[in-house]
Amino acid sequence: MHPNRLTAAVAALALSASLATALAGTATAASPQAQPIPPGQGKSLALAAADTAAASGLDELRHGPDEDLVRTSVTPWANGLYYAAYQRTYKGLPVHGGGDAVVLSDSSGKVRDVTGAAAPALKLSTSARVTPAKALATARGRLAAVESASTPELTVLLKGGKPVLAWHTLVVGRTAKNLPSSLDTYVDARTGKVAQAVDKVMHAEGRGYHNGNVTIDTAASSMTDTSRGSFKCGGQNGSAYTGSSPWGNGGANDLVTACVDIMYAAQKEHSMLKEWFGYNGQNGQGGMVPARAGLSEVNAYYDGTKTTYGRAQTGSNQLTGIDVVAHEYGHEIFDRTPGSAGSSNENGGMNESTGDIFGALTEHYANNPNDTPDYTVGEKVNFFGDGKPIRNMYNPSLVGGDPNCYTQLSSNTEVHAAAGPQNHWFYLLAEGSNPGGGKPSSPICSGGPSSVTGIGIQKAGKIFMGALLMKTSSWNHLAARRATLTSAKNTYGATECNAVKAAWNAIGVPAQSGETDCGGTSTPDFTLSLNPSSGSVQAGASVTSTVSTSTTGGSAQTVQLTASGAPSGVTVSFSPSSVTSGNSSTMTLQVAAGTPNGTYPITVTGTGSATHTVTYQLAVGTSTPPTGCDNSEHTYQGSLTSGQAAAQPDGSYYYSATAGTHTGCLRGPAGTDFDLYLQKWNGASWADVAVGGTAGADENTSYYGTAGYYRYVVHAYSGSGSYTLGLSAP
Repeated sequence: MHPNRLTAAVAALALSASLATALAGTATAASPQAQPIPPGQGKSLALAAADTAAASGLDELRHGPDEDLVRTSVTPWANGLYYAAYQRTYKGLPVHGGGDAVVLSDSSGKVRDVTGAAAPALKLSTSARVTPAKALATARGRLAAVESASTPELTVLLKGGKPVLAWHTLVVGRTAKNLPSSLDTYVDARTGKVAQAVDKVMHAEGRGYHNGNVTIDTAASSMTDTSRGSFKCGGQNGSAYTGSSPWGNGGANDLVTACVDIMYAAQKEHSMLKEWFGYNGQNGQGGMVPARAGLSEVNAYYDGTKTTYGRAQTGSNQLTGIDVVAHEYGHEIFDRTPGSAGSSNENGGMNESTGDIFGALTEHYANNPNDTPDYTVGEKVNFFGDGKPIRNMYNPSLVGGDPNCYTQLSSNTEVHAAAGPQNHWFYLLAEGSNPGGGKPSSPICSGGPSSVTGIGIQKAGKIFMGALLMKTSSWNHLAARRATLTSAKNTYGATECNAVKAAWNAIGVPAQSGETDCGGTSTPDFTLSLNPSSGSVQAGASVTSTVSTSTTGGSAQTVQLTASGAPSGVTVSFSPSSVTSGNSSTMTLQVAAGTPNGTYPITVTGTGSATHTVTYQLAVGTSTPPTGCDNSEHTYQGSLTSGQAAAQPDGSYYYSATAGTHTGCLRGPAGTDFDLYLQKWNGASWADVAVGGTAGADENTSYYGTAGYYRYVVHAYSGSGSYTLGLSAP
């Protein structure tokens, strides 16, 4: 038995919008009658819609036959919305550098938007010639001194649009020049050479200051905060400072006092994220990385495992101001949201800008009289000895000639300077071009609107946070424009959406194909899904799939269905060939005798006011569904790749009106390990009531249960192929 190996692929299965379908079987016995969808299923419906979109390869979610999109995180949002992030895998290995995706769906089971990082069709050997130990030694050799290194993980790295089998590890330490470094390293698993190494250390130079007498959350005898994960603050050895309240002595270079400033700013940022945005801490899971004070350098940085703070150039004080600390933890927010941090200068500049934006947001939330809220960065640092900030958000060009406009960026723009355009956009969105009230005016780039009206920093921040939850590994200004428009329209409405658009226009970021229409009424749109999204058939036979549509905007509309990519000998038809969105059609794939064996991706296109696609993976002659469940009342067949799961009957559930015995019979492909779960609805979620989890292809279950909703879940724990499920119900 494997009672605890119900993986995310299985747990992801939830109620779909079509759950009211009746149990249909091949036997003549009467099928149990379907009942209304159980109540309180907003999240389940949203995630079912997102998972179905991912499995169906909707639009930017398209993936090949050996690839899967595995859901890695779910973030609830305003108005019953949910962001679901997906990691692409190839033959079970994680894919980095492209192919990741995010689906935004709602509590009615509708997909609002999808975004995905482009990735080529993958085809490569997954057999490593280089051992993980040798790869780790190579990665560690990139640094002069190593503090820590993660266990190497075999991955597929997309580099220059081409896949590379690589060992992935994070190495933290110091460079030969004694600079802090956190190298996200990929060692080619075939050649042993470093394929890619990106430094995650994000620096913010500046001079700290104290926040006065403040309240912070700590343990009684140490500077730890278990209410926010494992957050703590201490010296360079990584241990939290010990003592008791009141902490610190107010001295400019007292390191316990520095930790008071750090904890105050980080905790304020944490509270701001929760109270203003409904987001659960800097890491999205309620916590944040620990902090270290006392670095004997003019620097502050985040390296993926901690934040570290040094001293001012003159040595007069520590770099622990509100915006400096919140900036560093802003890097953690960027790093831990979907897509993580990229390697381009543009992506790095947007990462720096994200830190600046969260610094400004935290200053406004804290509203500390010792550091009045503003839109400059490190304004009390005095790094250059001239009393000027290190960056300016309302007019970036005032500091070092940083670019105000998107059109001024190039691939050689230094990452801190490259923060300018997005910082400028955020100020325009929050405050406008001429806010008044003593706030500075902000210039508009050539070709932009004559003026921009701000919507307030709290709304601007929530829109920005919502956009970060749609971030992928290919994040850039163009993607940010599209994501912030989607966030504004779905979180607030037309007014805020138009303000976002005006702010982007004002810094020269052009409109993007498919971006959200900010119109006051809902733009007509629909979405597609397939159930199942793959199937196996022998030459001379046929296989079917249900093409479902739903209305996601405006009124229901006519959707014309077509297919492309079918090989010679395969005919695809739809009955009916067009549907009103909200209805479904049966797709039949007729495979002629003599059709060559193989796996063929077939693109199904729905055309209405917009065009959307999904992908069906057709396997011809590669496997035959096994037999052996002939005594069951109802039988179902399907095909799964390793790690996938499917709900039966037909992606749905059934209702048993009386108590009795439920028997399940699963016959999987030879040499695989398929598992079978009988689940019952408990009023809030699906709960396992019987499990067939032996280390083999065949499983049998029997369960005596009361009346209620039931379903079976078939899980390909390892191996791929066709299966047969037989079931009998009271």
